[in-house]
Amino acid sequence: MKRYRGYIFDLDGTIYRGPSLIPGAREMVEWLRDEGAGCVFLSNKAIQTRNTYAEKLNRLGIPVELDDVINSSFVTASFLAEHETAARIFVIGERPLLDELAAAGIRMAESPEETDIVVISFDRTFHYGKLDFAYNAIMNGARILATNADKTCPVEDGIELPDAASIIGALKAITGKEPERVLGKPSTLILDVACHRLGLAPAECVMVGDRLETDMVMGRAAGMGTALVLTGVTRRSDLDQAGVKPDYILESVADIRGSQSPGP
Repeated sequence: MKRYRGYIFDLDGTIYRGPSLIPGAREMVEWLRDEGAGCVFLSNKAIQTRNTYAEKLNRLGIPVELDDVINSSFVTASFLAEHETAARIFVIGERPLLDELAAAGIRMAESPEETDIVVISFDRTFHYGKLDFAYNAIMNGARILATNADKTCPVEDGIELPDAASIIGALKAITGKEPERVLGKPSTLILDVACHRLGLAPAECVMVGDRLETDMVMGRAAGMGTALVLTGVTRRSDLDQAGVKPDYILESVADIRGSQSPGP
């Protein structure tokens, strides 16, 4: 595996599974940092804050600062604060996303008629009232954005829950419309934020993750290296039908150290 100056890691299924680190992940990150490489960590989950992710990584023995962790709610809040300063937003999402938006000064709509943008995210509190509000807002002309479009979300013990794609599908069924933009994976916007944090160009970085349809597609589109790990949702047999081929296929992130070739 080529040596890169920056390593961008997915979290769930890549660095850890549930409450436990992938064996060798801590030592691998420590080694990369000792070698002078930068590391940042990504998650598409908007149901937890960046603080929560940072605390978990620190607790598991991977020291990080808050800015080393980037998730879809942070990218969504940053995008809206920069590009949609006057917009009034209705959110299908949970409290951590709402708090991130509030911290960025985003204004919330109080009725469908005054809603400019509907933001769709993973929401375990989704109910008919939210569906009705969003439907009427969209039919009244509101645009649609999504934090992510994952079909499922991994949780503890290998269990997966329906993710934002299920809500996107519900609204498409009744409005005929889809999000005009997904701000988290597989959008390269989240990688722009990661590269800015690292102070590196995309070509100097590698995206390491366990999902072909998000991590690998996104990394390839951004012009960076791509390394698929087989500790998450993707199996080696899935590669036969894959529309994107990773540059590297690793059993786990622990193999990064042993696979490194010398030089930059």
